[in-house]
Amino acid sequence: MELKTVDAALLQKIFLSAAQNIESQKEIINELNVFPVPDGDTGSNMTMTIMSAARDVAALKNPDMATLAKAISSGSLRGARGNSGVILSQLLRGFCKVIGDYEVIDVDVAANAFSKAVETAYKAVMKPKEGTILTVAKGGAQKAAELVGETEDMIFFIKNVIEYMEEVLEYTPELLPVLKEAGVVDSGGRGLLEVMKGGFEALCGNEIEFKGEVSASPASGRTVDTSNISTSDIKFGYCTEFIILLEKKFTRKDEIDLKAFLESIGDSIVCVADDEIVKIHVHTNHPGQAFEKGLTYGQLSNMKIDNMRIEHNEKLFKEQEKAASESSEPATVKEPEKENGFIAVAAGDGLSEIFDELGVDHVIEGGQTMNPSTEDMLNAIEAVNAKNIFIFPNNKNIILAAQQARDLTSDKNIIVIPSKTIPQGIAGIIGFVADKNAEDNERIMTEACKTVKSGSVTYAVRDTKIDGKDIKMGDYMGLDDKTIVSVATERKEATIALADGMIDEDSEVACIYYGDEATEEEAQEIAEAIEEKYDFLEVEVHKGGQPVYYYILSVE
Repeated sequence: MELKTVDAALLQKIFLSAAQNIESQKEIINELNVFPVPDGDTGSNMTMTIMSAARDVAALKNPDMATLAKAISSGSLRGARGNSGVILSQLLRGFCKVIGDYEVIDVDVAANAFSKAVETAYKAVMKPKEGTILTVAKGGAQKAAELVGETEDMIFFIKNVIEYMEEVLEYTPELLPVLKEAGVVDSGGRGLLEVMKGGFEALCGNEIEFKGEVSASPASGRTVDTSNISTSDIKFGYCTEFIILLEKKFTRKDEIDLKAFLESIGDSIVCVADDEIVKIHVHTNHPGQAFEKGLTYGQLSNMKIDNMRIEHNEKLFKEQEKAASESSEPATVKEPEKENGFIAVAAGDGLSEIFDELGVDHVIEGGQTMNPSTEDMLNAIEAVNAKNIFIFPNNKNIILAAQQARDLTSDKNIIVIPSKTIPQGIAGIIGFVADKNAEDNERIMTEACKTVKSGSVTYAVRDTKIDGKDIKMGDYMGLDDKTIVSVATERKEATIALADGMIDEDSEVACIYYGDEATEEEAQEIAEAIEEKYDFLEVEVHKGGQPVYYYILSVE
């Protein structure tokens, strides 16, 4: 069997098959974790990213290549979660920038698209690291370039690209010693390979049936009682949202004109644009007029209308947050725009309360195992009525999604403070100086994040040997910002040993945040044991309520 070109109808099947295949393999990918901790999320992040696009792709009826490319690109961009998901979205975005200009894909077009995909993804990562999904993608693009001129058969072409990507994936432990020591290949690279393999099945006529089942997304905020919100004075009754898949260049003048039109038919306007999509939110009495205007710029996707006089639920409240206070005042009363606003990511009711007390406007529920998406970030940004908004990801795997949301926001100044842990986020927010400008505070809070040491305690999900430590499944482990510090069969012992590894003569304060599977009593016992060993140290205990990690520790 020989196939020289791929049209839009076949590419639609290829993409859906690719998405379904990684969905079926996500738990295997999750288990490819360097440290044997129960927070592997690469497979879940990549699955939810591609499934966000797959929903849009599945809804298209007889699309042409340009329409299909825009659906893939914009859907994955909005749904991107975690570093692996953001990188996957950028690979798809680069690939689609090329194929969208053609009616069919042949070997030459595919090779160029692979090259553009890698270029786009590398540009999206501030410090690209080899031995990761980027390396596997680059290997595929290099092999694709080599095959140009050697074959016109797309099946032979893709088969050889996949085989070479498998070789590169197996070599990733030689590029990243930490992978070699843990005895695993790169999880993101494995995920990309599963995407390619699923697509190849469809290319050969054996597509994997797309079921469209996606794991539940983490909530974008906390539950709010909206039963007392008055609707009698709502001027514009329909909350209207949609995405414009741009078919022509969207200029600054176009953006100004579109916002002016939306303001003429409603309020609570949000218009967020990049070079391929425009995200619209408006409260209006004429949703059809908003849709008609949007159609002048391109096709529409993710169209949604809520009757605000009927639907008093948490989702509606989040969409109205910019225009309503948390009291029983009419929903059309707007909070005045603040100079500075704050968004933080945290999992656990105790941690959420701590960030609330520190003045954070919006807490996105998420963290390890449930990274919020770019769209979750955009929704939070919409909910905070401030000129400057500081985002604290509080997890190294969420920073890229926050930065992507920043780049998609044009009407507010978004500043991502690169906090990699909950303690860093808390230190950063405490460092805020009210009489300083946003630029100065970005520097101050970023530096404040660096002043705190972070640690966490969880359990091992498999036997392994790493950093010279023999670890058995079920052992308790204490991890600092870089590695596994302690291993023990008792949780208290592992936690105290972790603290020993973090405390030095310059330390003054330590905080223990106990999780949803730990107790305050045990946390206090640990605090007392630490204070007894280090009489110069003040130890505080707080309820965190976080999943996965029994304890989070900070030392300053």
